[in-house]
This record gives sequence, C-alpha cells and structure tokens, in this order.
Amino acid sequence: MTLVEVLKRLLQYARRAGIQPSLLLLDRGFYSVDVIRYLQAARRPFIMPVISRGRPPTDPRGPSGTRVFTAQKRSGWARYTLTNAAHRRATVSLCIHCRNWRGRRHRHGRQTLVYAIWGLRASTHWVYQLYRTRFGIETSYRQLCEAGIRTSTRNPILRLLFVGIALVLRNVWVWLHWACLATPRRGGRRLNLHTLRFKTLLTWLTHLAEEVFGINDSVVVEQVP
Repeated sequence: MTLVEVLKRLLQYARRAGIQPSLLLLDRGFYSVDVIRYLQAARRPFIMPVISRGRPPTDPRGPSGTRVFTAQKRSGWARYTLTNAAHRRATVSLCIHCRNWRGRRHRHGRQTLVYAIWGLRASTHWVYQLYRTRFGIETSYRQLCEAGIRTSTRNPILRLLFVGIALVLRNVWVWLHWACLATPRRGGRRLNLHTLRFKTLLTWLTHLAEEVFGINDSVVVEQVP
C-alpha cells in the first residue's frame, strides 16, 4: 500500500468510529508530495516534521534543499515547494522553531526543528508544543511492547489478552507516579520518573511471579556422556 492509501484507510476507520479530526499530526515518514497533495485536496490541515535533504551547512557551497532551514538559528516561517521523481509539486508552509539545548542529551547550543504545515497559522512555539503531545503515543506504544508477554501462539484471543495485560501494567505505572510518587506543588504536581522506572516495575513483578509460582531451572538430559 502507498502512504496515501494507508492514510485514507486510517481516516476511514476514524470516521466509522465517529471521529472527525480537525488537525492531523503526522510522522515524518508521510513527508512526501503525494501525501501533501492528497491532504490539501481533502482540506485536511496537518503538521509533520520536514526531512532534511540537500547539502549540509559544512559544505563550502553552503546548505541547499531543506537543510537551508535546519541551519537557521532563529524561529520563523517560510514557504517551500517539494518536487518528486514524477515532477509533481506540492507547496507548504514551513514552521522553523529554534530553542536552546540547555544540556539536554548532553548537548549545548541551538536546536532547530522544522515542520511542514498546511491549513493553520500559529506561533512556532505553539506548533512545537502541540506536536510534542504526539510523542506520548509513541512512548506508550514502546512501553506496551516492553511489557508484552512473549508468545508463539497464533490464538488471536490469547494474544489480545496479553496486549490488554501490558496496557494495564503501563497504566498502573502511570497511576503510581501521579497518585503516589509525584511531588505536590503550586501549579501542578512534579513527576519523579527516576524514582521508579517502568522496567524496574516489570522486574519487580517478574521476581514476584517467580516467588508465587516458582521457577523451573532444571534441564532433562536425553543422553549421558
């Protein structure tokens, strides 16, 4: 399936569920001429990260393509036209948001984030903060996989049960941090995620299961050398 077909099917599922999204937050994998043209024709506002292409800033000739915008150190807006191999074009607005690393990920200096936008107008900070909310979905999915029970069964009911157990464990971990481990303060609670990592909780539950149900660490020898 092409990305446009995937997007159409997802929107159909949402419509059948009674959901009418007013704004789409898409992964950078959807950054393409065909997807953008489809969304514009369907009048679907969207935000998606721009893929860096072209010469890097270290090139003696200077940056080219979208790297011109990723090399900027000041927030702002621009217009950009994409062209694919079939010479089809799509024009979008570019939101360029710059912020200081401030030691995050052991980095310093300025970080530049570039988003392709159509169908809305706002501040670069608002776009940045809104798109950040999408990362929570990816984090939840990653943690769901961490808590998933490994199995080779093809029974869809049993596999769905294991997914449900993983979701319950993840939500219990979230509730513990919010209700028991967070620090009350004016303006909202401060989460202390370092006090109990999700993997630590899973390790504790593994040890508890071993104590309750026991563990078989013996091996049956078929032949004696």
